[in-house]
Amino acid sequence: MSAQKPIVVVGSINTDLVAVAEKIPSIGETVIGKDFQIHPGGKGANQAVAVARLGYPVHLIGRLGDDAFGAQLRTYLETTGVNIKGVATSEGTSGVAVIVLSSEGENSIVVTPGANAKVTPEDIVRNFEVIRRAGIVLAQLEIPLETVEYLAMVCARENVPLILDPAPARELSADLFKHIAWFTPNEVEAAFFAGVDSANAKGSEPAAMAKAILGKGCDAVLLKLGSKGVYVASRTEPGTFVPAFAVKAVDTTAAGDAFNGGFATGLMLGKSPVESARFAAAVAGVSVTRPGAQPSMPTMPEVEALLEGATARSNQK
Repeated sequence: MSAQKPIVVVGSINTDLVAVAEKIPSIGETVIGKDFQIHPGGKGANQAVAVARLGYPVHLIGRLGDDAFGAQLRTYLETTGVNIKGVATSEGTSGVAVIVLSSEGENSIVVTPGANAKVTPEDIVRNFEVIRRAGIVLAQLEIPLETVEYLAMVCARENVPLILDPAPARELSADLFKHIAWFTPNEVEAAFFAGVDSANAKGSEPAAMAKAILGKGCDAVLLKLGSKGVYVASRTEPGTFVPAFAVKAVDTTAAGDAFNGGFATGLMLGKSPVESARFAAAVAGVSVTRPGAQPSMPTMPEVEALLEGATARSNQK
């Protein structure tokens, strides 16, 4: 695989502070926690580690603070096989995410950007050659929007496909949408971009939301529907629903990041978009069966085992 074009991830790098409780507290409510964990996280780093754990070459571009968290994160990323030559250091704190995890595996997250807020277009310029040589670029919205917009322009100019994970959801320009090869929102984010009331998001038709989002100018959309699966649609191909794998979820933190890393890897391995979506669903399926963000990312043999097991069960029916 090393001779192939690498995947480049531009995005956030965080430390996740995870409190585990029976349920996620309501506003004003205090609940007693059952456990507390510290994990490496951040959507950018999560996606980069997901790719690296699958054995595909990946570069990460981002920023860490000059604090203890930053030093620990840099050391950890090096051990995972992610190329971090594009990760700079800024004065101040690194990014931190405070996560409350319920016994059902659902989560609520507050992200404090720290050094992630200092990722600028200059970081893109500094790493231009790496981006230009990439097979695919992955980005999210936990770094400044102007940086994502500049990255998208560079990718379009250099003919490098950009996969954008629009989290957290915010208003995006028409020009940015036109530079996106794959737009990958979850159900709530899809409702935001499709103009659907978030209260009705889970009851909305994926095909209708995909059509509305494609109308904004991106080439293709991939709606991540959690335990239901994923809906894949593009301007040139009809929509296809890919079901999720039946697994017992322990922690859904970073399941979407596992999916995005798996999807990009699938495309780079020559799989079709639908095949890549099924492969990515298996990556996410393994990841939710264990705690943590980056520590939960599976290896290629683990993903292949889930895929083969599902195929065997299907053939027995």
